[in-house]
Amino acid sequence: MALLQISEPGQSPDPHQRRIAVGIDLGTTHSLVAAVRNGTAECLPDEQGRVILPSAVRYLLDAQGRTRRQIGFDALHAQAEDPLNTVVSVKRFMGRRLADLPDAGKLPYQFEDQPGMVGVKTVDGVKSPVEVSAEILASLRQRAEDTFNDDLFGAVITVPAYFDDAQRQATKDAAQMAGLNVLRLLNEPTAAAIAYGLDNGSEGLYAIYDLGGGTFDISMLQLSRGVFEVVATGGDSALGGDDIDHVLADAALADARMEAVTPQDKRVVLVAARRAKEKLSTDGSVHFSCALSGGMVSATITRERLNELAKPLIDKTLAAVKRVLRDAKVKADEVKGVVMVGGSTRMPAVRDAVGAFFGQTPLTDLNPDEVVALGAAIQANQLAGNNVNGELLLLDVLPLSLGLETMGGLVERIIPRNTPIPSARAQDFTTFKDGQTALAVHVVQGEREQVEHCRSLARFELRGIPPMAAGAARIRVSFQVDADGLLSVFAKEQLSGVEASVVVKPSYGLSDEQVAHMLREGFTTAAEDMKDRALREARVEAERMLEATRTALAADGDLLTAEQRAEIEGLMAQIGQRCDRGDLVALEAATKALADGTEYFAAERMNRGIRQALAGRTLDQI
Repeated sequence: MALLQISEPGQSPDPHQRRIAVGIDLGTTHSLVAAVRNGTAECLPDEQGRVILPSAVRYLLDAQGRTRRQIGFDALHAQAEDPLNTVVSVKRFMGRRLADLPDAGKLPYQFEDQPGMVGVKTVDGVKSPVEVSAEILASLRQRAEDTFNDDLFGAVITVPAYFDDAQRQATKDAAQMAGLNVLRLLNEPTAAAIAYGLDNGSEGLYAIYDLGGGTFDISMLQLSRGVFEVVATGGDSALGGDDIDHVLADAALADARMEAVTPQDKRVVLVAARRAKEKLSTDGSVHFSCALSGGMVSATITRERLNELAKPLIDKTLAAVKRVLRDAKVKADEVKGVVMVGGSTRMPAVRDAVGAFFGQTPLTDLNPDEVVALGAAIQANQLAGNNVNGELLLLDVLPLSLGLETMGGLVERIIPRNTPIPSARAQDFTTFKDGQTALAVHVVQGEREQVEHCRSLARFELRGIPPMAAGAARIRVSFQVDADGLLSVFAKEQLSGVEASVVVKPSYGLSDEQVAHMLREGFTTAAEDMKDRALREARVEAERMLEATRTALAADGDLLTAEQRAEIEGLMAQIGQRCDRGDLVALEAATKALADGTEYFAAERMNRGIRQALAGRTLDQI
């Protein structure tokens, strides 16, 4: 008798053959790779036993003039002597233009503002953040393959929850450039929750406070029986430990009455600031010293001084926490636990501020540097089909709303923020003018009512619409967001079947300040936006009424006497005046007056149409 082997959906068809999948935390300061081994997630060490890989890449020339690279600790040790060619904290440049880098003048790089994304000039040419990130990812991939002595099936790459579509796409491009099969882009707070939820068996509402080297995320997650539901998320993708380094360096330079002029000076003082900050996590005071081209910087920095300098930045994180609590419709005392993630959460001032805000001691059971990579490894193991102990369901959400531009420069939201992903939504639209054969589709992202205040993601056109009367066409626009948070848009005219689509791969040019302010502006300007929206909608309706009246006068104007025509034209002129003044009530009144004043004309046009349709026909034929 033969045996028939079966496998569950998503599981490996050969249970005895384990697929090797890893989780990678591509961090601003450090990066890690982790995998599930012997049923437990663990970070994979290098040959020296170090699990952390500094996110630093140095480009240099060898004795023969050939370019080579140093990655990790070797590059980090050379950053002071060769700052122009040693790129650190590259994650902060992902998907950004030079105008989006407020501290560009303080950084020891020669930037080139390329179309789409800023580049860094090195001895090996201009390097984009995607290329530099790919070097780091390739090094981690090699580490994992050496550990298992086998090829990788795939990897889960973590990204800040507040990364926009452009930054996510840039991260995915870097992973593919590094030869990795990307199983999923996973939000860092969600990865941390997976690690804590599975390791500690935690259930309930948890806050994930993630303060890394260059980014800050705050997410509210509902953990329950293997389901990780992101209730709300927020943060700032341009706020982290690097910013504390900058303010500490500026303070030390101010005390010494000196300036960091050369690229070497800028890097040396930042290295000294980071070293002092890390030491102040355990010591009450440190001696800050570094040698610059203009002399020696020497100062004593106390923990109280550091706390004072860092307080405005910590307060910015707590402001984001308040917004997320409001979105989740919960109070701070309803949160069961606060998980601390990211190396910057080692600062006592950060832990004290977060603990005071939530009224409880934050959870620091797992290494804050490793927890994201561990969670990503668990998810990678699941996606590779190796997990036989049950399902793990992730319900991530969109950080910002997605929508379309409509007449009048207004935004029609298709998928609102905090919608669980993957998600698909559709909405029907129509044409504005008679005989319209094409439709321009403008995809935007943001919380404001006007297009000019939102971020443009993509534009495409739907052509080939059969000529019809205005409003007769039925165009269905569908939005699809995949599990990685990447967007596809489809438009189809329902009667003719003509369609067009676009996969949104935006130009990597979103200012992180824009992202940080979008939600705040959505709250603070809500009343003003609604008033403006009502005015714009009234203008669109008035223009539609004017267009319809002009068309009717051109076709059947002979039905009116000179006096009647003059009256209608006077009402049309009144609408034009009201549109210019921006008076909503007066505009609505003028539009209604035109509608009422043309009722007789509309009735006469209808009678003519009926007479023409029935001309020459008998009652038996009707």
